[in-house]
Amino acid sequence: MKFVRYTADSDVCQGVLLDSEIKEINGNLFSEWEYTGRVLNVSEVQLLAPLRPNQIIGIGANFVADQRDLPEVLPDIPVFFFKPVSSVIGPDEKIVIPAGTEEVKFESELAVVIGKEAKNLSEDEVLDHVFGYTVGNDVTAPAFFHGDGHWTIGKSFDTFTPLGPVIETELNPFTVNVQARLNGELKQDSPLDLMIIPIKRMISYLSTVMTLKEGDVILTGSPVGAEFVKAGSVIECSIEGIGTLRNSFSEARESVKS
Repeated sequence: MKFVRYTADSDVCQGVLLDSEIKEINGNLFSEWEYTGRVLNVSEVQLLAPLRPNQIIGIGANFVADQRDLPEVLPDIPVFFFKPVSSVIGPDEKIVIPAGTEEVKFESELAVVIGKEAKNLSEDEVLDHVFGYTVGNDVTAPAFFHGDGHWTIGKSFDTFTPLGPVIETELNPFTVNVQARLNGELKQDSPLDLMIIPIKRMISYLSTVMTLKEGDVILTGSPVGAEFVKAGSVIECSIEGIGTLRNSFSEARESVKS
C-alpha cells in the first residue's frame, strides 16, 4: 500500500495512491484510519513529504563498492547522526544551497519508517516494528563539517532532507537497488547487500540506545557515487517499488518555491 501526503484546495491531506488516483483517508496513519470517499487524480495535487517525521536518524559511511570490500567483522557501533525535522521537504521542492558554499552532495538512500514503539529489539523482531519505506536524499554540505569530524551542521540546513514520493508498506527492502540520476545521468546504483551494517542489525542496535517511536525515519546510508552539485542541477533518487524523488538545487538567494 502506498501512502501519500499532499495539498488539495490549500488543505494538507493524506491518502492511499492507487495507480494515478489518490483515495483520501482520515485518522492515524500508523494505527486506525478510514477512507473519506474523496478521490483525486495525482495530477490535481501537490505531493508533500509522505509524513512529518518524529525524528530523523542517519547512518553514515554504510556502503562499499563491491562485495569483496565488506568487512569480515562488523563495527560494534554504527556511525549515526540526527537531522532536524525542519530539514524535510517533498517531491519537486527546491534544495537550497546555503550561503557560504557553492556546492553540496546528494545522497540517495532507502528510508525506513518506524510504525510502533521499539526498544531492545532482536534482529528477528525488527521488521514487526517497521511501517514502511520511502526514498530519502541525505543532502550534505561538507564545507560546514566541524574540523573534529562533527557532521551536524553540514547535514542540518533547511531543505536538506527530501523524502518521498510515497511510503510503501509492502516492499521487500532486501531485493531493491538504491539509484540516483543527476541531470539524467545514472550516478548511484547499488543493491542493499553492499551495506556494511544491514537494516536489521542497524535498527536492533539503535533500539538498544534509544526508544524508537512511530514516525521515526531512519536513513540507511548512501551507495558509492554521490557527487557534489551546484545550483541548477536536478537530482532523481529512485527505488523500484517506491518511486522517484525528484528535486532541483537553487542558491540561497533564490526562492525555495519555483
